[in-house]
Amino acid sequence: MIDLCGLARQSLQHWLSGDHQWIPQRRSGKRSACFVSLHTADGALRGCVGTLLPVADDLALEVSNNAISAATRDPRFPPISLIDLDQLTIQINVLGEPEACVKSQLDPQIYGVIVANGNRRGVLLPNLQGIDDCDQQLDIARKKALIGPHEPVELSRFETDKFSE
Repeated sequence: MIDLCGLARQSLQHWLSGDHQWIPQRRSGKRSACFVSLHTADGALRGCVGTLLPVADDLALEVSNNAISAATRDPRFPPISLIDLDQLTIQINVLGEPEACVKSQLDPQIYGVIVANGNRRGVLLPNLQGIDDCDQQLDIARKKALIGPHEPVELSRFETDKFSE
């Protein structure tokens, strides 16, 4: 298996240095969706972007693309600079395939959740600090999607493989 966090960092170094044509040469040999999260030294989120289903032909490309998006296109944060990159740590969650579920099948320590109502969709990764029960998990995912607490939702869950620097 390739070092996904190292690949994400290398992708960001190239992109933030102005090399927008660089693509990873090593491939993972598998196609998967993933989320790339950037964190400050104190653990605060600094950017997070991902895909629920694979978009690229290989996980290496998916990681590279999502790392660049997390650093430059997360609407919650200003874009990072090359200088900022040295102060950040990278975490990658490679997603398993989402499966429809009901609330009783959720466990926020094991499963991420997708809530959907029409075109509105909210996602929350599993095993996040401070998220201790599925009611909390669902509430946050609903808020992210601007879905009210009494609106009906379709639920899906997914597992992840987590990689951190």
